[in-house]
Amino acid sequence: MAAGETKAENTSPRSPEAELGIKVEDLWEVLEPQLTPTEKLNSCFQDLPVSSFPVPPTHVIEIPSDTSLAETVEILSKHKILSAPVRDADAPDDASWMDRYIGIVEFAGVAMWVLNQLDASANGKAGSTLTRMDSFTYKKQANGVAENGLTSATSQSTDDGSTSVAGSFFETLTSSEFYKNTKVKDISGSFRWAPFLALQTSDSFLTMLLLLSKYRVKTLPVVDSDNGMLVNIITQSAVVHMLAECAGLDWFENWGNKALNEIGLPNTKPCDLLKVKEDEPVLKAFLLMRKKGIGGLPVVDASGNYAVGNISIRDVQYLLTAPEIYKDYRTITVRDFLTEVRSYLTKQKADSPLLHGLIICKRGDTMKDVILKLDSKKIHRIYVTDESGLLEGVITLRDIISKLVYEPSNYFGDFFDGVLPLPEDSRV
Repeated sequence: MAAGETKAENTSPRSPEAELGIKVEDLWEVLEPQLTPTEKLNSCFQDLPVSSFPVPPTHVIEIPSDTSLAETVEILSKHKILSAPVRDADAPDDASWMDRYIGIVEFAGVAMWVLNQLDASANGKAGSTLTRMDSFTYKKQANGVAENGLTSATSQSTDDGSTSVAGSFFETLTSSEFYKNTKVKDISGSFRWAPFLALQTSDSFLTMLLLLSKYRVKTLPVVDSDNGMLVNIITQSAVVHMLAECAGLDWFENWGNKALNEIGLPNTKPCDLLKVKEDEPVLKAFLLMRKKGIGGLPVVDASGNYAVGNISIRDVQYLLTAPEIYKDYRTITVRDFLTEVRSYLTKQKADSPLLHGLIICKRGDTMKDVILKLDSKKIHRIYVTDESGLLEGVITLRDIISKLVYEPSNYFGDFFDGVLPLPEDSRV
């Protein structure tokens, strides 16, 4: 390499993510040698602006707040996305981005809202809207928090599924005028609704990575403060894909070749791992995920010790897109639900992580091994087993990102002022 020439100038990267990795490499190589590898990574990501993160080839999908739930589900399904920012339909054209968006709606949130309506019906309150309990106002923050009148909702569901509602009613509800006429703004603050916590293009990668890991945000909108436009949506999956594309670069290999047990993964002890047995009602799994604010559960055999599958909160979407796959949503078991969904996906010739089977790793595997598996299978979690197959833990995308950086003292300052208190299942 010629004097003064950087790797970015001398290498033809295979992807925009790999090109970004080369920028990290250039920063890595000029840092002081006395810094630890972790300090070097923090410094590198602090020097990279979020504006350099690759933008997907398709434009960012927004959902107006006056869009019906039926239309919202159709939009999310059509574009094969799990969530989208909600734009306030009443905001003037010249409104700032802080006044333009009211939150992020998730596929799973809509499905859980519908389940709540079913429970209301089972208790003689069909067609009733969610009970509004507490209101949380998110103050405008110059560095990223929009003002939202968010509320939390309570559900009348019970974990044991003691109340029975026929599956035909579910199909009736999803084709009803009530479902079609309920607007996405009407469910704001319920279940897995997320506030519009946005980054500006000048914010750093370090801020982005900390929000996606320590602060449990799964989706980060990026706005251009100069024109108030939404220019990117960064997810945990996108970050892990970026890491996978950086395999082979010195900084990545230095970090990624560490074994899981060397860096403290998995975080959860086997005795504390939440799981669901394959012969239990699938509704119990979804309610447990909602109650605990987690994205997925291992499906275990009758002994409770061996993983045989995975069920994710995003699988609840099939209650909306394919309600005909079963006849009673309360009594169908996890095993039968997953079997029926796989059959449905196969007939639809759809590509889905559900068709790949259980993905596992061992404590001695490296971070690189796990990242490449997660990215290639497009999954959000991987299960850790011992040599005999005994379930030992789970590693999520958030766990991976959290091991990449650390939060410097008082890093966020007053960034979150006015955000608390938060709804129970907020991801911030």
